[in-house]
Amino acid sequence: MRDELFKELLESIKQGGAILRGEMKPSRVFEFDQPDVRLIRDHYGLSQAKFAGMLGISVSTLRNWEQGRRKPEGAARVLLRVAAQYPDAVLSVVYQTRTITVKKTGKTTRIGKKRQWPPAAPVRKTRPFSA
Repeated sequence: MRDELFKELLESIKQGGAILRGEMKPSRVFEFDQPDVRLIRDHYGLSQAKFAGMLGISVSTLRNWEQGRRKPEGAARVLLRVAAQYPDAVLSVVYQTRTITVKKTGKTTRIGKKRQWPPAAPVRKTRPFSA
């Protein structure tokens, strides 16, 4: 059984090399839709500067995404998908002192005060040292 598994693994590695060299086509391809960044921002009703600040990215990065010069990747793509599907969750994490109306749902969200993360360490009061 071990020899059979090893031969199967070796064949897979050879096929992978052939695919990378362009000698063979892959048996399947996975494609992921790019989020429509401008549409997501429009749902929030925010300017480019405010939306970029909310996501923690530069305005130029946001503009590049919106104009198709670049595409969000990795964690940024995931964050945009979360922002599109759960706007109230994103707003409650980012803004915690304002009431915001999300255009998409028309729902008004009240959020508490802005938290500091990580929380500040408590200040210990000490007595002066006396000998």
